[in-house]
Amino acid sequence: MDIFRRRRERFLADLPPGVVIIPAAHEVTRSNDTEFPFRQDSWFHYLTGFPEPDAVAVLRPGHAKPFVLFVRPKDREREIWTGIRIGPEGAMERYGADEAYPLSEWPNRIAGLLENQPRLYYALGRDRTLDTLVTDTVAGLRARGRQGIEAPVEMVDPTRKLAEMRLFKTADEVPLLEKTFEISAEGHLAAMRLTKPGMYEYEIQAAIEYEFRRRGASYPGYGTIVAGGGNAAILHYVENSARLEDGQLLLIDAGAEYAGYSGDITRTFPVGQRFEGAARAAYEVVLRAQEAAVAACRPGNTLEAIHDLACRILTEGLIELGVLRGSVDEALETKTFREYYMHGTGHWLGLDVHDVGAYRVDGKSRPLEPGMLFTVEPGLYFHPSSDTPAEFHGIGIRIEDDILITADGHRNMTAAVPKRIEDIEALRREAMGSAV
Repeated sequence: MDIFRRRRERFLADLPPGVVIIPAAHEVTRSNDTEFPFRQDSWFHYLTGFPEPDAVAVLRPGHAKPFVLFVRPKDREREIWTGIRIGPEGAMERYGADEAYPLSEWPNRIAGLLENQPRLYYALGRDRTLDTLVTDTVAGLRARGRQGIEAPVEMVDPTRKLAEMRLFKTADEVPLLEKTFEISAEGHLAAMRLTKPGMYEYEIQAAIEYEFRRRGASYPGYGTIVAGGGNAAILHYVENSARLEDGQLLLIDAGAEYAGYSGDITRTFPVGQRFEGAARAAYEVVLRAQEAAVAACRPGNTLEAIHDLACRILTEGLIELGVLRGSVDEALETKTFREYYMHGTGHWLGLDVHDVGAYRVDGKSRPLEPGMLFTVEPGLYFHPSSDTPAEFHGIGIRIEDDILITADGHRNMTAAVPKRIEDIEALRREAMGSAV
C-alpha cells in the first residue's frame, strides 16, 4: 500500500494545520434488500485504498499519527452473510492506518478530533448525514468557548488540492494504467473478432464485458455503448438491444475498470467486412481529424487547441462530403458543424472516466504537462434531416484513444486497437472468414 502512503504524505506535506475528513462511499439499494455492486468513492480510494463502504478517513497534517480510519467492526454473523470484514486491526495492518476504530465510535470521537483545530478540510454537500454531524459538532465546539475550547474557524474543500494531484499521473500509477488499457483493448478486439450480421448489440456487449472480467477488471468503467446503424448517432446510447445488419457501422464505446482506473476507448467498424460508400468517406474524415489531434498532443499545447484543430478538419471534411456549404472559416464562425459534431474532443481520465482537474487556469485553457491523461475522441453523427444527403442518414462515427502526456510528446495508451481502415478490414475479413 506504499502508493497510498506516498499520496497521503504528498497531500499533507505543505497543508496548513487542521483536520481532513474524507468519507467512503455507501452501499446503494437496488431493489428491496439487494444492493448495486459497491464501488468505492474515488477521493477516499485515492488516499486510502480501503475497499469497504461507510468508512471515514481522518488525516492530521503534522501529527505523530496522521492517518486515522473509522471502519465497520468485525461481526461474525454479518460476515457469514456478506463476507469477511477488514475491521480496525486489519485497517492498521493492511492499509497503514496509524489508528483505527469501529465506525460506531466515530460520532463520539469527532469532537475530540476537531477541538482547538484552526481549520477543517471537508467537502460539504457530498454526504448529507455526515454534513449534519460535522456542522453540529462545529456548532457544539463553538458553544464551549468559555471552557477554553475553540472550534475550527475555517472550512476548506480538500478536493481542490486532491484534484490537482489526481490530474498528474505518477510513476506508481503507470503500470496500473497500462493494465487498465490492455484489458480495455482486449475487450474491443474481442468485439471486432466476434461481430457478425444478425447478432444483437447485447451479444457484443456481453462479449466485451466477459473479456474485461476474465482479465481481472472489476467491471466496466461506465455503461458500455454498443450502437449499430442509426443508434450510433445517439451519443450515450445504452439500450444495446437492436439487431445488427450487414452494411451498417457498429460504434463501440467501452472501457474496463481495473484497480479503480477506467479505460475509455471508442472504435467504429463495419458489421460486415468492409467500409463502403458514404460510411467509408465519413470515416476517413473522422480518422484524419483524430490522427491529427493525437499528433498535436504534447507539452505546452492545450485541449482547447486540440479541439479547435479537430473541428477544423471535420469541417473541411463535411464540406468535401457535400454535407456543409460555404467556406471552412464561415462554418467554424457560425458553428454549423455542431449539428454533426456536438461534443468536446477530450476529457481528463483516471479514477473517474470523466476525471477531476481544472480545464482552465486564470481564464485560459491550461497548457498540457507530463503526467496528464485524457481522451481524444472526435466524431461525426448524421441524424436524418432535410439538409443532409440521404446516403449519410443514420451514420454515427467516433474514434477515441487515451493519451498520456510525456516529457517529449505523448504516449497513445490504446494504440493496440486498430483504427485505420486497412487494419480494421483485415481483422474483419479474418473474423468473417472464421464464421461457421
